[in-house]
Amino acid sequence: MSNSNISFTEELRSRTDEQIITLFSLRPDLFSPVPTDVMALAARANSMPSLVRARETLDKFRLDILTALCAFEEPVGPAEIIDATSAESVGALVSLWELALIYKDGIGYRIPTNVRTLIGEYPAGLGVKSSKKMEFAAIENAPKGARETLERLVWGPPKGQIADVKKAPPAIAWLLEKGFLIPFDSQTVLIPREVAMHFRGGKVFKELRPLMPEIVGATRKQKAVDLAAIANISTFVRWAEELGHNWSDEPPTALRSGGLGVRDLKRTAEHLGVTEICAAFVAELLYIGGLIVIDTDDQILPTSAFDIWLTKSIEEQWHSLVTLWLDTSRVSGLIGKGESKNIAALGPELDRGGVSTLKKVILNLIKGYPGIDPTLDSISLALTWLLPTRSNRDYNEWILREAEWLGLTGQGALSSFGLALISHEELGVESALPKPVDHILIQADNSAVAPGPLTLALANAIGTIADIESRGGASVFRFSETSIRRGLDHGQTGDQIKDFLKSISKTPMPQPLEYLITDVAKRHGKLRVGNTSSYLRCEDEGLVQEILHDKRLDSLRVRKLAPQVLISDVDSGELMRALREAGYLPAAENATGVLVTAPTVRRAKSRPKPPRVITDLSTPNESLVAAAVRALRAGERASAHKPREVPRTTANETVDLLHQYIEERASLTIGYADTNGGVSNRLIDPLSISLGTLVARDHATGEIAHFRIPRITGVSPAN
Repeated sequence: MSNSNISFTEELRSRTDEQIITLFSLRPDLFSPVPTDVMALAARANSMPSLVRARETLDKFRLDILTALCAFEEPVGPAEIIDATSAESVGALVSLWELALIYKDGIGYRIPTNVRTLIGEYPAGLGVKSSKKMEFAAIENAPKGARETLERLVWGPPKGQIADVKKAPPAIAWLLEKGFLIPFDSQTVLIPREVAMHFRGGKVFKELRPLMPEIVGATRKQKAVDLAAIANISTFVRWAEELGHNWSDEPPTALRSGGLGVRDLKRTAEHLGVTEICAAFVAELLYIGGLIVIDTDDQILPTSAFDIWLTKSIEEQWHSLVTLWLDTSRVSGLIGKGESKNIAALGPELDRGGVSTLKKVILNLIKGYPGIDPTLDSISLALTWLLPTRSNRDYNEWILREAEWLGLTGQGALSSFGLALISHEELGVESALPKPVDHILIQADNSAVAPGPLTLALANAIGTIADIESRGGASVFRFSETSIRRGLDHGQTGDQIKDFLKSISKTPMPQPLEYLITDVAKRHGKLRVGNTSSYLRCEDEGLVQEILHDKRLDSLRVRKLAPQVLISDVDSGELMRALREAGYLPAAENATGVLVTAPTVRRAKSRPKPPRVITDLSTPNESLVAAAVRALRAGERASAHKPREVPRTTANETVDLLHQYIEERASLTIGYADTNGGVSNRLIDPLSISLGTLVARDHATGEIAHFRIPRITGVSPAN
C-alpha cells in the first residue's frame, strides 16, 4: 500500500478523459458551469452541496461501504474493506471511485475531507481509535458487569453516560484502566473503535444487504389491469374537464396566503363526486399546467389554455397531465396537513425536492414486476434500499395512489399505458378507449345512464344540466334542481332542455323530470341579483320577506331598500352563491335590468403563471459532457502555461506567423489588446483568417473565438 499521500486534485488530474466523462455523467452538477481547471473541479466535487447530491444517488449498500471506509485509517486497502464488510464491496468501491467520493492512492483508497464530515463523526456507530494496544484476553477476567457494559456500546452510539468518571463503578473503572473504555469528559465514556470492532467480530455492520429486497404483492391479469387503467384514464380526464367548467361557472376565491380554501375544496369535491384530496390533486395538475390560474382579483379561473386543451384528443389530454405529474416537485398528498397551519391546494408550500425522482423510481420498480400489485411495505423496503436518503413511506403511498388515479397503474399493477409512457413508446390510449356513444337512457328516478363514453359535444351539453353520479364503463347522470338551474343560467329555456333530452334519450322522458324542469324554469329569474355592491330584486314581496329574515343569510348583511328590493354588502357573485346554497333560485340581471341568460364562459384575464418546480439534475447529453471535458483540459493547460510577455511582432510578421501556425495546426500564444489598451496572453489553436479577423479556439473557454488582427500585439509558440 502506498504512503505517498496523494491529494484529491492530483488523483483527479491523473484520470483519463473517459473517466472524467463518467464522473460528469454521474454528477452533472460538477460541469455546470464547466470548472476552469482540475483544481476547481476538485474543490467543487468536495463541496458539501455537491456531496449531498451525490449521496442521494447512492443505494443503501454503497452508502454502507462508504460509511465503512470512513471508519478506517487512510489509505484503506480493498482487502481490509472486504474483510470488514463483504466480497460484494469490490463493485461498490469501483462505483464510489467513479463518483469521486473516494480516490485512489496506490492500491488503497482515500476519502475527501468533506465526505468524512458528511458521514459523521462516528461512522457506523464506531468511536475514535485508541492510542493503547488492546489486550483482549484480559476481558475473560473482567469484573461482573464489565462485558455487559461493553455490549451495550458495541453497535453504537459509542458514548455512555456515568455520574463521575473519577468515581466510576468498579466494572467501568476496570474498563477505563485496561483501555476498553476512554474517558470523553467528566461524565462520558467512549468505547474505542478497536474494541467495538473486536466485539462485532471484525464486521462494521450487523447486516449488509448487497441486493434490493424483492417486491411482493397480489398477481393481476394484464387484460384486467389495462381495462381498469383505461377506465381510470377516461375518468381522470373527465374530472379535469368538469373541474375547469365548474370553476368557470362558480370560481373559488384564493386565500390571502395563496391557494384554495377548505370550503371551496369541499364544494368542488362534492361536485366531482370524489374525495377532497383527489379533487385537490386534479386542481394541482391543472394549475401546474397553466390551465387554471389565480387571477388578479383573486378568483381562480380557467385560462385560454384550458380551451385549447379541451380540443385535443383524450390521449393528448392525458399525456399532457401525466407528464406534468412525473416532472413536478409539488406533493399533493401534503394538502390538508401541516404542523402549524393547514397546507392549501395551489398554495406555495407544496414543493419537495427529489419527489420527481421518487416517482420515476417507483414506476421503474413496478415495471420490473409485471402483473404484480405491490404491497406498500415491500415498495417502501425496496426504496429504503434504493434511495435511503429520500424514501418516505407517506410519499410512497401517495405516489402509488396518484398513479392509480391517472391510469399509470390498474388494480395496482403497471398498465400497458404506463409502461409505454416511461419507455417513451406509442401510448395506445386512443385505440383502447371504447367508442363514444351519442345517446343516453333516462330513468324514472331523474337519472340517466350513458352506456359508454359520450361524444365531446354531448358530454359538454349534458354536463350543464346534470351532475355525474358515478363513472365507469357506463356513467350515471343525476338531474336536480341545481343542475337544471345551471342549464338555465347557460342560456337555455325549460322547453329547450326538454326538447334536447327527448332528442338524445332512447327511453321516453318520465313525467317527474318534465315537472322538475317546468317548475325550476318557472321560478328561475323570479329573484334577480345585480351590483350595488349588490342588490336583490323580486316582485314576490313574500319571498323578499323570507330572505330578509332567513338566519342562514345573516352574513350577507341584507337590508331592505324598497318593498321589492334588497341590497347587500357582498358582491353579486357571493350573493348568488349564498342564495343558491340556501335553496333559492336567483338569476343575474345586467345594469339595465335585463335577465342575463346567455352562456357565460369565464376565463382568467391574467396569463398562466404555473408554480415554480424544483427539478432534479437530469443525465446530461453525451456531446455536452465531452465538450465540458475538452474545456476542462484546455483550462488545465492554460493554468499550467506560465504567463510571459509575448514578443511584439509587426503586422506583416503577425500575419505570416499566423498562416504558418494554421498550416502546422499548432497551438500558439498571442498578446491581445482589449478596448482599454490592456494586453493579455491567450493560448489558442488558430483555424483561419478572414477579413482581418483570426478565427481560433480559445483554450481558456474551449470555444471558437474571433480576434481582430490589428489588436494582436505579438505571436509566439505555445511552449
